[in-house]
Amino acid sequence: MVALRGKDAVSFLARPDPGRPIVLLYGPDAGLVRERADALIAASLDDPKDPFALVRLDGDELAAEPSRLVDEALAIPMFGGRRAIRVRAGSRSFVAGVEALIASPPKECRVVIEAGDIKPDNALRKACEKATTGAVAIGCYPDAEADIARLIDDELRGSNLQIGKDAKAVLTTLLGGDRQASRNELRKLALYAHGKGEVTLDDVITCVSDASDLKLDAIVDAAFSGKPVVVETEFAKAMVAGTYPGQIILAAQRHAAFLHKTSLAVEGGAPAAMVLDSGFPRLHFSRKAAAETALRNLSAARLAQIIEQLAGAALETRRQATLGAAIAQRTLLSIAVSARRRG
Repeated sequence: MVALRGKDAVSFLARPDPGRPIVLLYGPDAGLVRERADALIAASLDDPKDPFALVRLDGDELAAEPSRLVDEALAIPMFGGRRAIRVRAGSRSFVAGVEALIASPPKECRVVIEAGDIKPDNALRKACEKATTGAVAIGCYPDAEADIARLIDDELRGSNLQIGKDAKAVLTTLLGGDRQASRNELRKLALYAHGKGEVTLDDVITCVSDASDLKLDAIVDAAFSGKPVVVETEFAKAMVAGTYPGQIILAAQRHAAFLHKTSLAVEGGAPAAMVLDSGFPRLHFSRKAAAETALRNLSAARLAQIIEQLAGAALETRRQATLGAAIAQRTLLSIAVSARRRG
């Protein structure tokens, strides 16, 4: 079974294995799928400007004639050199052509297939994952905090910019979900801060929109302020929009940690409003009322239990990907019911 994620995927993409010329890129992060496909294509051509070196195919059109993929991959180029084929998968299956290529892999042609968030039982995904040679499948999932932090550093370093600790903490919460959207926001921020030397928190607040495109705040705030009906409504919207359930749990984990730290300070005698205003990372003003409600309804001890509950849910969404949405929704509704009861 060959399905790469995380560091294994990064290592493969840095040095693509010529023994696995067929690469399936799939997952909910469409921007990361595109970015990795671009990198693979660029690394697979002797001359990226040669119009005859790259062939683009539509998966739905291939479904009518899967053998065309084999013909294209095994074709001998007129002027020699390495070639690449880029396939955009659609709703129709062309797995027969992929299976034929896995059986007889091309030697001088890289085949890159871009797919969406396909399920584990998808025929194309299964064919590439079970291949012992010839093919590999690479999952493209929303960036974790560490990935986003590296992305921030890489993009700003290229513009000779540094970033303050508080600004980076807030910026990290505004990125993710789609790699290309995150890069676009960072490049816009770099242009805005050009010549300043360091990106400040004010720069981030002024310039960067929520590039996660997930709209998670409403779900998380409803859960912690005891509004299960709102959780159900907003969670349903997020699923329709294609949101990865694990990303919602991650946002809830971050907020639970923030509330727990704040709750400890409040129990120590500090006014809730003052602690929220001086918190790190700074809470957006639009979320302050929901946070104050959460602090009234949930003790530090209960928030500690919720942090453990969310950690378990995060693990289960990874172990049982097909049940990820149900696990995430059930966990958030449980938190909302608990917050409504107080304790």
